[in-house]
Amino acid sequence: MIAAHTPAFWRATLALSLGSLLTFANLYTPQPLLPLFSQTWGVSPVDASLTVSLTTLTLSLSLLIYGPLSDAIGRRGIMLVTMTLTTLCSLAMAFAPDFGTLLALRAFQGLFIGGLLAVAMAYMGDEFERKAMILAIGLYISGNSLGGISGRLISGAVAASWGWEASFLVTGCLSLVILIAFAWMLPPPRHFMPKPLHPVALMRGLGGHAANPMISLACLVGGLNFLVFINLYSYITYLLSAPPYFLSPAALGLLFLTYLSGTLAAAFSGRVVGAGSQPLAMAAGILVLMAGTLLTLVPRLEAIIAGMLINAVGFFFTHAQAAGWVNRNARGARASASSLYLMSYYGGASIGSFYLGPFWHWLAWPGVVLGAILMLGVGLGVSLRLWVLERRAADQDVAEAVAGPPPSG
Repeated sequence: MIAAHTPAFWRATLALSLGSLLTFANLYTPQPLLPLFSQTWGVSPVDASLTVSLTTLTLSLSLLIYGPLSDAIGRRGIMLVTMTLTTLCSLAMAFAPDFGTLLALRAFQGLFIGGLLAVAMAYMGDEFERKAMILAIGLYISGNSLGGISGRLISGAVAASWGWEASFLVTGCLSLVILIAFAWMLPPPRHFMPKPLHPVALMRGLGGHAANPMISLACLVGGLNFLVFINLYSYITYLLSAPPYFLSPAALGLLFLTYLSGTLAAAFSGRVVGAGSQPLAMAAGILVLMAGTLLTLVPRLEAIIAGMLINAVGFFFTHAQAAGWVNRNARGARASASSLYLMSYYGGASIGSFYLGPFWHWLAWPGVVLGAILMLGVGLGVSLRLWVLERRAADQDVAEAVAGPPPSG
């Protein structure tokens, strides 16, 4: 098993983080371009946001396949093939003749993006020691945020000079370089134990994870958390591109530098929480996200940026804890458990624009904030419920330890 801080640890962790960067750069390339899509094709904000939400929807559905499939045939090959297809889709989008074609390519790309996301943490669970896995997950999730930042920054800057088509072309070319580095750096699996691919058994495994409240409630927290966070960015591009801010696509891309605070929060979340309660850490992260969202109501650009910086800290802190909790509490079929979490996570993102759409049409940005706070309140309640279950399980373990083993014979 790979131990923490060894050369093998850094090589594997860097490879997976680069894969994460590629994946999220491709996933979020369109986000700073939404006002441009509305101007180019005359589509509404909700329709333009389909370039993100449709991709996250097909991504979430694909996770049903990749996780269980990787339990049977291995992790590394699935990651390499799907990352290659993700890259090819971005290159093809540069030549999309109309909005419908762009949406179709984004839907297909979502199916391929799911490959690495469904498998990466399961690879860590197979190959890393427990301490190394906890550290690696935090760094890997930091790669998520860096990928999201770089994809949006590059997209906005390139579009400002050469148009949205060039954004996809540049993202595709950079992805090709990262793909080559990933293939060279990622160690071949040494501890993977394949399982026969039996669909009934696979569905039973997913059902078992879904029936376990320690896993299903954490999945719900992740989904509600992401539903709010990612779609706040979609709608805020319309707020900031309109009067009195008039931000350009390049400036909107810079807004996503606020993810950097989340990168740091994810990287250090394991050390901050330590042996403490992960459900309480999830609740704390949600409260931080609520506070940042409320701060964006102040009609000053610096206050809005500060609010989004705070949001990223709260979101990524909660996400790192929820993802780690699911992996820790899975009993067998670890990739299936990760897939279930990510299905909830990206499923939430895919419906978020539709959930917040009526709030936007009703009260514009203050309405979006209201809708976000309501949904985050639900997530807070779920995380506290998970904390209650954690306490009960700990009390039961203590009682069993005091009672001792049952008499034999």
